[in-house]
Amino acid sequence: MNTVTTRIFVARLNGITVFDPNGDQVGRVRDVVATLRIGGKPPRVIGLVVEVQRRRIFVGISRIRSMETGSVVLGTGKVSVRRFERRPGETMILEELLDRRVTLLETEQQVTVFDCAMESTRLGEWHLNRVAVRAGRRRGPSQVVPWDAVTGFALEEHGQGAEHLLALYDGMRPADLANVLHDLSSKRRNEVAAALDDERLADVLEEMEEDEQVEILETLEDERAADVLEAMSPDDAADVLSEMGGAGAARLLELMEPDEAEPVRRLLLYAENTAGGLMTTEPIILPPNATVAEALARVRVQEHTPAVASQVYVCRPPAETPTGRYIGVAHIQRLLRESPSAIVGGIVDSDLDTIGPAATLRQVTEHLATYNLVAAPVVDENGRLLGAVTVDDVLDHLLPENWRKEEEAHDGTG
Repeated sequence: MNTVTTRIFVARLNGITVFDPNGDQVGRVRDVVATLRIGGKPPRVIGLVVEVQRRRIFVGISRIRSMETGSVVLGTGKVSVRRFERRPGETMILEELLDRRVTLLETEQQVTVFDCAMESTRLGEWHLNRVAVRAGRRRGPSQVVPWDAVTGFALEEHGQGAEHLLALYDGMRPADLANVLHDLSSKRRNEVAAALDDERLADVLEEMEEDEQVEILETLEDERAADVLEAMSPDDAADVLSEMGGAGAARLLELMEPDEAEPVRRLLLYAENTAGGLMTTEPIILPPNATVAEALARVRVQEHTPAVASQVYVCRPPAETPTGRYIGVAHIQRLLRESPSAIVGGIVDSDLDTIGPAATLRQVTEHLATYNLVAAPVVDENGRLLGAVTVDDVLDHLLPENWRKEEEAHDGTG
């Protein structure tokens, strides 16, 4: 590898852009792969894990032409695009070593790893030969010591922290962080989840496969698991509790606040592939005397997904599902064309057919496609709004069950 850099701190590589020889962007660095060696010898770096369109691939160190803290440039030759899967004997530096508790040999003091430095040799190999450590987790004094000045990397650590690892993912969108968690080992995935706050964890869980959702919730204390479920949208919480089933799901429902548990209980009454099972119980609902200005203010709330924010449902009180009599829907495009002082009850589309809670997935899909909608109201036989089905909920059920997962693994030829 041709490079003028002789020492690079691995955490600084996270997220930097990888370019091909022509200068086109390939992806972003997500980790460094090394092999630990016995006798205190520095681990040998064998390659990088690069995220390419939400898929993680392996790029061998010999395929890299230059590597700086600002970018990585690949050399000529082919790079395997198979999904990366760690092999026995390989260590993920950021995933596994950050937040590890190790011991300084000279003082026998326990310290926390927050970075590692890799250096090139005269033979062109790269080794990890420096460790950045600090006393305590985040605020203690720090120092950089030689690799052989610490011990403890070969031991499995239970209850490993995740503060420094999470700092690397700060600002990531929930879907991207969910993808990161999917690629972590089960141990690290659960440790990272435990370190997230309730709101952040709820957002991330909503983007994960249901079996991984269940795994994470079952590792949390029951009270905290219930808090996280309360922070999730009711339809996502109902899906994961349905997957969990049995006494565990019933116990968590009992621990949830009654007003948070009630919509989840209602959703659990419907079959999974029906409008009732697909819908969210928290669409944007306003009374008919609300103004367009009020409607637009509700639409602007950041927590609403684009599909939910595409229209406002106008109903008689009460304004929470199940509502009073459903009147109609006011589409965002119509709201933008009206005076802010106009009354939403006068601009609703009342001719659009509604969906009953027993409508099948196929019927819901055909309804959205027929009327070019991204969401549709679900109304019961008494004319009350129960919720809304959005196109993203439909897609989650139309796509293959494990669409977020890919089975291919790297073949080591990168």
